Amino acid sequence: MSTTATSQQPDPDVNKPRRVTAQLGLADPDQRPESDVVIFDGKCRFCQQQVLRLHWFDSGDRLSFLSLHDPRMTQRYPDLTHEQLMKQMYVIAGDGRRYAGAEAVRYLSRRLPRLWWLAPLIHIPFSLPLWQWAYQRVAARRYRLSPPAEGDCTDACEVHLHQ
Repeated sequence: MSTTATSQQPDPDVNKPRRVTAQLGLADPDQRPESDVVIFDGKCRFCQQQVLRLHWFDSGDRLSFLSLHDPRMTQRYPDLTHEQLMKQMYVIAGDGRRYAGAEAVRYLSRRLPRLWWLAPLIHIPFSLPLWQWAYQRVAARRYRLSPPAEGDCTDACEVHLHQ
């Protein structure tokens, strides 16, 4: 009987990525099915700090958050690869449209009233390539800006720590 009970116990690491959003006090897409979903690197402290800021800017509860390491990612968004998600944040709008990197920041600056002050700057005509370039430089170095906690890192971290 103890063998059966042991074999039926859930693996504690399976829900760890989901716990990251709960630990940060962020809404889960299952809690807000009609919300825009912000997909971020839940193992990255820098990314965690940024989504906490987004959460603060989201006074209308328009967003939910999902770590790219969450096992539900492959079921919800099978077309987004781990490699794509490690390069930049994604926002999946309620209508299914997808925004990545600086384009996601642009979208959020129009979507969240507390970010409207940013919209005129980030929407300067023909400036998106410059914003994407700057976003990609920061995203590629995010693990150096705020190294992961001991034991939170995988092989992918090594790649990002040495860029």
